[in-house]
Amino acid sequence: MILPVSRIPRGLVPASLLLCGACAGGLPPMPMPVGLAPAAVSEAERWAASTRPGNNRDLRFRWQFQDERGAVGGRGRVRLAVPDSVRFDLAGPLGSGRAAAFVTGDTAVWAEPRKDVEKLVPDYPLFWAMLGIARAPDPDSRVRTRADPGVTAWQFISGGDTVEYVRERGRAERLIAEVRRAGKRIGRVETRFGPDGLPLSSRLVVSGPPARLDLTFYLNSKAESFGADTWIRPAPAER
Repeated sequence: MILPVSRIPRGLVPASLLLCGACAGGLPPMPMPVGLAPAAVSEAERWAASTRPGNNRDLRFRWQFQDERGAVGGRGRVRLAVPDSVRFDLAGPLGSGRAAAFVTGDTAVWAEPRKDVEKLVPDYPLFWAMLGIARAPDPDSRVRTRADPGVTAWQFISGGDTVEYVRERGRAERLIAEVRRAGKRIGRVETRFGPDGLPLSSRLVVSGPPARLDLTFYLNSKAESFGADTWIRPAPAER
């Protein structure tokens, strides 16, 4: 999602980039293997479903945002209700710059501060990839894939848009996702996993202007359920 950087408080910049769409540049080529072969959308749907956790999760993380103006960081929380509902909260240093949103599937149900909701433009593959989760392609997509013992790659093309995933297995497991809209690169996410298969860290790189957001997960626990108020829009913060 995009919040125009020039129009929001500094403390909210990481929230905007967590769900951003921007034209990324300066990245090396996507490490796609050669020899991708056509596949059915249903195959891609099954693979994407396999990347989701099997139960509700409660994740805590530290974030670090950096652009040409400097760096800032803070802490955040993600509450994931399977299959695809997320409440996330972010706060800057000393609790400043709080932001929250409720995303379900490919829809931002609400985001707070309220005045920024209509400015949010979701780019869901990048958002979900930061949690180590792939999104299934649109039903009319052209799908290609290749699977080797150590690498699985997928390419989804719908009109002029392309989403690519590379999942590497082994000692250093990672998921790489890249999105291009109308031929322009939106950004790339690289998420690394621990031996238990849970995400350890994630990095989102975008440009326009160039920026980077790093998440370091320090808690990822199973959650039986979340209270009903989890999904309710919080009261607007006083300005």
